[in-house]
Amino acid sequence: MKTYLVGGAVRDRLLGRSPGDRDWVVVGSTPEDMLAQGFRAVGRDFPVFLHPHTHEEYALARTERKSGRGYRGFVVDADPTVTLQQDLQRRDFTINAIAADADGELVDPFGGAADIERRVLRHVSDAFAEDPVRILRAARFMARFAPLGFSVAPKTLALMQSMVAAGEVDHLVPERVWQELERALREPRPAAFVQTLRGCGALARILPEVDALYGVPQRPEYHPEIDTGVHTEMVCDMAAQLAPNDSLIGLAALLHDLGKALTPSAELPRHIGHEHNGLPAVEAVCARLKVPAEHRELALLACREHLNVHRLGELRAASVHDLIARCDGFRKPARIAQLASVCEADKRGRLGCADTPYPEAGHLRRAHAAALAVDARAIVARGITGPAVGEQLRRARIAAIAAVCTSPD
Repeated sequence: MKTYLVGGAVRDRLLGRSPGDRDWVVVGSTPEDMLAQGFRAVGRDFPVFLHPHTHEEYALARTERKSGRGYRGFVVDADPTVTLQQDLQRRDFTINAIAADADGELVDPFGGAADIERRVLRHVSDAFAEDPVRILRAARFMARFAPLGFSVAPKTLALMQSMVAAGEVDHLVPERVWQELERALREPRPAAFVQTLRGCGALARILPEVDALYGVPQRPEYHPEIDTGVHTEMVCDMAAQLAPNDSLIGLAALLHDLGKALTPSAELPRHIGHEHNGLPAVEAVCARLKVPAEHRELALLACREHLNVHRLGELRAASVHDLIARCDGFRKPARIAQLASVCEADKRGRLGCADTPYPEAGHLRRAHAAALAVDARAIVARGITGPAVGEQLRRARIAAIAAVCTSPD
């Protein structure tokens, strides 16, 4: 039995990045051997075991054979005669098909180290086309590695395009699409995820509401980048900069302008009412991908309220209070700071605006903090009861917001 470190831990070491979880492949063993050594079986679809002390994952070397449509249609062979090279050959990209032995020596039969040097994301073999999840993984890896200069190899992109044309992506289950999208939104360059899917034609199949934004013009005095799809990319990347590793804000950034794709052509480049027109589209995306409620709710709030936040300085204190209340910001206070971040990403995610100040974000946070500081118990202590408590609380909160909004700061 021989054991090798594989996958992301090896890749990240070569990239000079801090490795995450370490995964191992075991050659020349059987499930019975692993159990006898104290490993605990955890794999449902193929033999994966947890080390008795480190609890790291050890998988038996295996091959896979396509047996149906989608990403679950595989027959797995984990016979002890399967070689390390055969196991590496079934992997998605050459940069992930590198192993290291006990002495740290690399086993790299498909040139992954050279592709890391060239900053190329390249498929290992034509078996790549058998698993549509690999299209999503390619896009997600681009969201992570585009800042390092990575690009998708032309032949890999062509293979992805052929997979889309063959209908493979139509067999992806919603939960897996959401899993990859959510992870991509937490990467440094989520726009690269969208661009990669669009480049192979998968965006129109997976996120048609986002794909429809490309080519839709906006007023150049507000949007020098003009194209709504390009604007959405810029907002996603700005959101990742303002709120790193936050997929809540990332999804809201991705979906905030879906209503612009629904604007009648006669009204372009204006988008009157797009913040309300986009709500059904946001609902449709979230329902189709089975997006968690917390993500869905913030995406809807950002779609509906982003223009109100942009003009916050023009609103009366009562209107600011009611905006906060509509967002359930008194019961779920974290939402207001999240909404402020999405709106800042929207404002700064425009051509030439990356460093533009956005005082409305601080204005909203201060107003919210002032309103939250009002103590309802003090109102009750004055002998006020029933519905009058709520009305007095509203008035006190509006007064607190007005005091903050009119202060020199």
